[in-house]
Amino acid sequence: MIRLSAVLLLCAVLAACNGARDLAGPAVPLGDFKLGHNIVVTPKTQKVPLSRELDKEVMQTMLQEAVAERFARYEGTGLYHFGISIESYFLAPPGVPVVAAPKSAMIIRLSVWDDARNEKLTPKAHQITVLESLDQGPLVGSGYTKSAEEQFKNLSQNAVKQIENYLVARNKEERWFDRGFPAAEAPAEAEATEG
Repeated sequence: MIRLSAVLLLCAVLAACNGARDLAGPAVPLGDFKLGHNIVVTPKTQKVPLSRELDKEVMQTMLQEAVAERFARYEGTGLYHFGISIESYFLAPPGVPVVAAPKSAMIIRLSVWDDARNEKLTPKAHQITVLESLDQGPLVGSGYTKSAEEQFKNLSQNAVKQIENYLVARNKEERWFDRGFPAAEAPAEAEATEG
């Protein structure tokens, strides 16, 4: 029982963090990364039953803007392209009893291309499940306090933060964006960046 409570608390803490909160600070080091194409598509997007409606073009634009806001901060020497598919979404509706407090969510799939090598770095698109931030409190659903656009903007910011986390992890493990550096030089540059 204690373990289950700890897991639920951790999920609540993670969901409470807004994905855009760190944008005022320096970008997390990501090698020679520079964003090229920023493509978001919605041909297979499914709306979960009871969700609010939101126009697919609006969703594309909002997610592209969130991607640009976060990744325009990177000014590396290598171009990398994103292809993002919005698979499904749920925007919490108003009028649901407070005890239910549904949370908005979205599933996306990310593909990353290395421009110089003309190579897809993600042979299988990476799936990300995104939850809204709990900035309106854990007991009140965002359907009471936010418009559908505000809900989706929050989901987009959280999704893009998760994309950044994924890229940082891949770069650490597989050096996706350090290919321009000899193996001996990459750690030295990372130390200089931290100092």
